[in-house]
Amino acid sequence: MNPANLALIGASTVAFLAAASSAKAWALSQNSWFWLGLTLALYTLGNLIMLRLIREVGMGVALSLSAVIQLVAVNIIALVIFDERLSPIQTAGIVLAIVAIGMITLSARA
Repeated sequence: MNPANLALIGASTVAFLAAASSAKAWALSQNSWFWLGLTLALYTLGNLIMLRLIREVGMGVALSLSAVIQLVAVNIIALVIFDERLSPIQTAGIVLAIVAIGMITLSARA
């Protein structure tokens, strides 16, 4: 993956993390239209960036790589910033999902 594609993965990740945080802010608000609009705009931006990545590196690699990065990053934000807690079974599920997505991504290179 070339540096431009890595930058696009980074940009889409930032957009999706901001969108997820905005969605959480909307959920905590009194159904604020501002947070809803911001959430939709950020998810749209992230998906437009992903369309370019899908064209450049393929759907399987782009979406799998994006999924594992987002899975880790969103959970860090949920735990650290929003003080959410996971049960042991949820933690095991997240770990298994990371392993599964990693295996998919690695096998796409073979």
